[in-house]
Amino acid sequence: MLSVQSLTKRFGARTVVDAVSFEVQPGEIVALLGPNGAGKTTTLRMIAGVLEPDAGEVALFGMRMWRDRISAQAFLGYLPEGAPLWDEMTPRSYLAFLATARGIPAAQCRALVDQALEDTAIADVADQSLATLSKGYRRRVALAGAIQHDPRVLVLDEPTDGLDPNQKHDTRALIRALSPGRTTLISTHLLDEVEALCARALVIHQGRLVADTTPEGLLELTGATSLDAAFRQLTRGAAP
Repeated sequence: MLSVQSLTKRFGARTVVDAVSFEVQPGEIVALLGPNGAGKTTTLRMIAGVLEPDAGEVALFGMRMWRDRISAQAFLGYLPEGAPLWDEMTPRSYLAFLATARGIPAAQCRALVDQALEDTAIADVADQSLATLSKGYRRRVALAGAIQHDPRVLVLDEPTDGLDPNQKHDTRALIRALSPGRTTLISTHLLDEVEALCARALVIHQGRLVADTTPEGLLELTGATSLDAAFRQLTRGAAP
């Protein structure tokens, strides 16, 4: 499982993430919600091991991220906000590069690349330059890179950002299909995505975790009649 304990990050005098703790079990899809600047992306970056916390721990299946980072990251598929893509590459060459960088044997690379292209519905542009692709296609290329090595933990920052409604539907279906036996944490601003995908919702506000419950539990907690109203109440004090 994914375990986050008292995770804290400061930038200068400002505490961006303040003693955040939660766990995500295998088979769960959990949403991380919060307004802009709440600390969501910083939290995900620390979980993924690309930003070191000032305090607290992240553990994946018992491996502590900052004591055994390379081994822990081998279990992880991370889709960052603004995932780096190199325009001169194609989706196929980009995925082959990532597979090689992960130490996947050459004999397995082609099959893994082909499967990731198929799973994310980008096989039709597999040999086009990344520079020619739309934002939606580029986002799906980045998602393919996060899942191609069959990770046990998925950490996805805005996985459907820039996708059209059909692409969003297909990407959500893919995440749902990948979830059995896998630990999945998704940051999103789309509350309909929470209803469509997630068994639990973590709400972070001003760096602190203010709710950890089911989508239905958010309504009960706030007395709101919709997730939108519950979210506003928890993060801005709006009336239900």
